[in-house]
Amino acid sequence: MQKSLAPLVQEILGSYTEIGGINNIDGLNLPSKRAIAQICEDLLQLLFPGFHDEEPIATKHVPQITSARIFGVAERLYVETFKSLRVQEPKCPSRRAEEILVNLLQEFPGVRKLLKTDVQAAYEGDPASTSYEEIIVSYPSIEAIAIQRLAHILYREKLPLIPRIMTEWAHSRTGIDIHPGAEIGSYFFIDHGTGVVIGETCKIGSHVKLYHGVTLGARSFQKDNKGKIRKGGKRHPNVEDWVTIYPNATILGGETVIGARSTIGGNVFLMQSIPPDTLVTNEKAQIKITSKKKPLPDFAPTEATA
Repeated sequence: MQKSLAPLVQEILGSYTEIGGINNIDGLNLPSKRAIAQICEDLLQLLFPGFHDEEPIATKHVPQITSARIFGVAERLYVETFKSLRVQEPKCPSRRAEEILVNLLQEFPGVRKLLKTDVQAAYEGDPASTSYEEIIVSYPSIEAIAIQRLAHILYREKLPLIPRIMTEWAHSRTGIDIHPGAEIGSYFFIDHGTGVVIGETCKIGSHVKLYHGVTLGARSFQKDNKGKIRKGGKRHPNVEDWVTIYPNATILGGETVIGARSTIGGNVFLMQSIPPDTLVTNEKAQIKITSKKKPLPDFAPTEATA
């Protein structure tokens, strides 16, 4: 085995020298994806105490458990935050990582208030839901939104890498892809959720409901004189209050605004703004219903059957 593998080792090592751009050898100490994944799990425990634990938590133990969790998360997230800051600014002072971390924890009560509205929206918007408990422990949208709301705080702090690692962790678990830059109001609900994509510069109002397969994306990108796509700018749509968007609808463009109280039907492809109180449906598709059973052939009696 060793003899057959030795040449392959050399080939792979050679590729490290020949193929650049995807190596980080003698490079920066990047944030750990595994560490961030565990931190996300612990953040969910802090956001929803008792819902992500194997054993119930008694009231008298809450202060001790919460304190231990906060200090544990803070210590580990501080390390990853500092590494992330050094990627962008090698001489970044360590106190900047502490400032970001303290600000995140200060916003925890506000995030929990928003998440309470999201759980309420799910309960009121899904006739299949039976309790808040069911929603918190089993609905993928709550987990994806919870992580995105925290990642958005770090995104606003211009922290590199970590916010996107967090939301992609949630994406891999839930099938819901929400960029940490998206601004999302209260009472937000994604029903089912699989295949939902929400871009970086989206602004979503309150009481918005999305179904599975919805894309709030960008149109084709402008390119510079070197043929490279231009980065930044407003690329994704705005969705105002009380809008419902049904499955597999695609809404594109930074100038596109979906007016308040509008409804976007399933399979709609939209690249233009619509005013408030509008219903948009896709009437191009035609449905044809036919029997799968072959019709019986005409029967002519013979002498034997006459």
